[in-house]
Amino acid sequence: MKKELPKSVQFVKGVGPRYASLLEKINIYTVEDLLYYFPRDYQDRRKLARIKYLNIGELVTVEGEVLKVSEEKPRPGLSILKVTFTDGTDVLNGVWFNQPYLKKQFKKGERFFLSGELNEKSWRYGKKEIYNPVYEQADEGESIHTGRIVPIYSLTSGMTQKRLRQIIYNALEEYSCHMPDLLPEKLKKEYGLPDIAESIRGLHFPEGRKDYIRARVRLAFEELFLLQLMVLKRKKGNLEKAGIIHRNSSEVIEKFLAGLPFRLTGAQYRVWKEIERDMEKPVPMQRLLQGDVGSGKTIIATLALLKTMANGYQGILMAPTEILAEQHYLKLSKLLQDTGFRIDLLIGSTGTAERKKILDGIAENRTNLIIGTHTLFQEGIDYYKPGLVVIDEQHRFGVEQRFRLKEKGENPDLLVMTATPIPRTLALTVYGDLDLSVIDELPPGRSPIITIWKNEEARMEIYRFTREKIAEGRQAYIVAPLIEPSEEVRAISALEIFEELTESIFQDLRIGLLHGRVSADEKNQIMEEFRTGKIDILVSTTVIEVGIDVPNASIMIIENAERFGLAQLHQLRGRVGRGSHQSYCFLLGNPTTEEGRQRLTVMTETSDGFRIAEEDLKIRGPGEFFGTKQSGMPDLKVANILKDHKLIRLARQEAENIINIDQWQDIYRELYEKINVMELKV
Repeated sequence: MKKELPKSVQFVKGVGPRYASLLEKINIYTVEDLLYYFPRDYQDRRKLARIKYLNIGELVTVEGEVLKVSEEKPRPGLSILKVTFTDGTDVLNGVWFNQPYLKKQFKKGERFFLSGELNEKSWRYGKKEIYNPVYEQADEGESIHTGRIVPIYSLTSGMTQKRLRQIIYNALEEYSCHMPDLLPEKLKKEYGLPDIAESIRGLHFPEGRKDYIRARVRLAFEELFLLQLMVLKRKKGNLEKAGIIHRNSSEVIEKFLAGLPFRLTGAQYRVWKEIERDMEKPVPMQRLLQGDVGSGKTIIATLALLKTMANGYQGILMAPTEILAEQHYLKLSKLLQDTGFRIDLLIGSTGTAERKKILDGIAENRTNLIIGTHTLFQEGIDYYKPGLVVIDEQHRFGVEQRFRLKEKGENPDLLVMTATPIPRTLALTVYGDLDLSVIDELPPGRSPIITIWKNEEARMEIYRFTREKIAEGRQAYIVAPLIEPSEEVRAISALEIFEELTESIFQDLRIGLLHGRVSADEKNQIMEEFRTGKIDILVSTTVIEVGIDVPNASIMIIENAERFGLAQLHQLRGRVGRGSHQSYCFLLGNPTTEEGRQRLTVMTETSDGFRIAEEDLKIRGPGEFFGTKQSGMPDLKVANILKDHKLIRLARQEAENIINIDQWQDIYRELYEKINVMELKV
């Protein structure tokens, strides 16, 4: 009969208060935490070697009988314990330094497993010795430290592999059979998945490769299945809410489109129709709009905001930085200037008097569109009637932040935008509660950006080329990884470049400097001067990474390019190539690592955001892919978003089957309760 697991890990055999406090440092508080603390690696210690045939440099396991035990103290503060073993072919010494208490472990005639490497120095003197070998008595039940595939765990100071391995083994022996098995029997049977106790044991102490794979597949599938159930439960909960039914606004929309100096691309038109249909439904829209740099997401967001305002509701547009919020404000003010709708910008640097005026306008419904940063979901903003929330560059915000903003008003529609192309499997996990729209076509007339990777020696050649293009009327960005010189980081700074260019190389040109410490008013002025062509070269940090749109800028020079991630490099490159002129991106860098070289090579080979995203995911892993950790998503302990494509799709399919069953929460009570606990934790 199953019993409830103890709440504290302290009650596992071999733990106690001392080791419980050490385990807390690696986030192990409960027995369940301990059982789900899986190995980071394994060592195969199954193959028993004969002492006679041992070679230097090999990790070996031998079984031998104790011949003698001796202890030497060659000098104060040093004790050497030597235990001599034989397997009938030869003798081998196990040598331990300053561990005299181990002497009690070894008695003549007893048999032990030993694992380690032959010491090269002792070999030269004709002796076979292993320093500090892992040992285990051969006749004491199941071997867990040698003579098998041995788990290797991430540790904290004061905890040894041997101690943690023994603690986890003890927990498995006593408690694994009491773990709740959340997977429905039907799924286990259909896919041949083992039960939970066998799977957890198989991942900690696999008997072989097949045993490990079988256990891993089961646990990875369960993890993804629970995750999909959680996001689909969120989605279903949203669909059960009464949303805003936006009426048809084709007259307003068509008039606006007719006034644009360009036509929507086929992809833009398709995506707009998806959003328009969603907005006219009686349930709240929850849609992710994904489009590569320069694909024209902003115009789609403008159409959606225009539709909500034409229906008498307020539109809200949130961006991750003040620069991007200001850019949106300028662009949408121009696009919507003939519509009669009032637009306000609310950011952290908005003055007190201006802020009060804007807040009054929002509360009294004089403001139709509010554009700003994260300040938009802070207390003290009394929205009159929000109809649509647009969040730009969603990967900069956590999941919980988008929920906080969406809670304003009575279930407004939500449109999330990102220029970071997300591989479909990742979209299914991180954004599984959103419907997906993809703009997979660039506006016509845009030439591909020519991307060139050069080392430091080519700097003056690049500067000469830049001068030629500026003489033709173009403008340039130069981006550095640092604001000012640093003793810790060997990289060029924006201040150094600005001083060098203004004092010598480009002293006859107009150069601006932009970084995170520049005041809001100064930022606005610099960006306005660059937009209007009064600045030829803008030296900057990554504050211009997203959303900056200056069609006349055709050159991007990225200093120490190897210091940037692929997604960042792709975003920076996307600041040029936005007009009709041929654009160029120069990556200046001397990478010293294979990873750095790989990133710069990928950038020169492709401008396809999806391919770049896939490579970025491979290099950095899913945990770092978004730049900031996604609040609102549980950590995956077993599943790998990169490799488990089939499992993700299968888990999604099976989760949909469950969630669509009437009263599923009663039929699968344990599953439902587990999902609720997961939602509380994230």
